[in-house]
Amino acid sequence: MNRSDIHLDGMLRHLGAAYYDSLHGRADEKDVNRAVAQVADRMGENTARTASVRAAGVSEHAPTEHHGKHHSRVSDLMTTSVISVDRITPYKEIASQLARHHVGGVPVLTLGRHVAGMVTEADLVAAAGHQHGGASSSWAGRHLGHKHEELTAERLMTSPAITAHPDASVSTVARTMTQHHVRRLPVVDRNGVLIGIISRRDLLKVFLRPDREIAGQTVEILDEVLPEGHEIQVGVKDGVVTLTGRDNKDELRLAARLAAEIDGVIDVIDVIDRTGTPPA
Repeated sequence: MNRSDIHLDGMLRHLGAAYYDSLHGRADEKDVNRAVAQVADRMGENTARTASVRAAGVSEHAPTEHHGKHHSRVSDLMTTSVISVDRITPYKEIASQLARHHVGGVPVLTLGRHVAGMVTEADLVAAAGHQHGGASSSWAGRHLGHKHEELTAERLMTSPAITAHPDASVSTVARTMTQHHVRRLPVVDRNGVLIGIISRRDLLKVFLRPDREIAGQTVEILDEVLPEGHEIQVGVKDGVVTLTGRDNKDELRLAARLAAEIDGVIDVIDVIDRTGTPPA
């Protein structure tokens, strides 16, 4: 490969990375168009810009999609039929709702279905413990002197509520749940109106995908982003993706990064084949 080809190959890699980042909200339309323009200038083909933009699925006049077909968002996994309570709902009614619907917590709504807070089974247990002289806590200090019959969702709830946006990624929501030690998040639109709820169990759904489906999508996205004729081979077993390539560490590293973002992938192993034989 001569110097000119190496330079063009580098720009194509940059274009592939910009396209991939645009699928996941890390780059916008201008970033992709700039990368396309650089390749078009290098090749001396004005038509390359339009063709490449279309190939990347980006309209020159429409906003860029914030996520790709290989990556689930909260809106793909959330439950839209949400059990909720009002601020004046009493303790016993909340407990009844949790038991009846087999859920661990409910959002507390104000007028207009805005989320004021969350009441969980842990909040109810803490209240019961306090009433029987066992509670510790900041909760006991906040609600000292109130009987179960007097406790309402407004007194029991954790507020302000920690919420999720429907376009948030699975990894973002998982980090939020871990950071705040919560098992579920109300999902709200840009106006703060409740549209769903997502739980830890919902997040695990992405890891139930068959290996064959993961492998197919991995091959598809590598063929879309990597230079034509790349020699990276894909294998998947129990959600672990193995990528085998020849000598080109940069290409293999990019492939590993792309594969790691695909739903259902638990881990990625990249192997350089130095035997000189085609990867199995």
